[in-house]
Amino acid sequence: MAIEPPPEALAELAAVVAPLRTAAPDLRWSGRESWHLTLAFLGEVDEQVVPELDTRLGRAAGRHTSQLLAIDGGGAFPSLARARVIWAGIRGDRPALAALAASIAAGARRAGAPPPDEGRKYRPHLTLARCKQPLDATQLTRPLAGFTGDDWTAASISLVSSQLGSGPPRYQELARWPLKPAPG
Repeated sequence: MAIEPPPEALAELAAVVAPLRTAAPDLRWSGRESWHLTLAFLGEVDEQVVPELDTRLGRAAGRHTSQLLAIDGGGAFPSLARARVIWAGIRGDRPALAALAASIAAGARRAGAPPPDEGRKYRPHLTLARCKQPLDATQLTRPLAGFTGDDWTAASISLVSSQLGSGPPRYQELARWPLKPAPG
């Protein structure tokens, strides 16, 4: 389950990330077409649960309002000194985003597709690169730390399928549900 930033927001981030790719070509950089804000990772989903999952995720989306977000800052997991993942951050109403992510996870669990990452603290981000071996990403993430993109409205959530292979993962949107319009 994901929120997909608009092309303009992704273009802003791509301009910052381009020199980083050149500086660290050995990392597995994800393409801008795969950048999304994960709300809940579902793993393998049995085809039999898909109809109930569709219903429950639609209900969950309908209980939450659209979000004003921006791509903002960046860093590394689990730490800058031992990075395995380089990421761009998200600015917005974090409690509202966490509530949306929890609602999505609960709906998936009730449908029979429990998220394997349920219960972890929600940290909204876009994954930019993965490292085969832990590395010190302090210098690499410095340009991201000062980056602040323009605001955009997340008005829907998407069910996204990932196809893994020898290259970077490929993502395909399977379904989309609108969030409630924000008041005012």
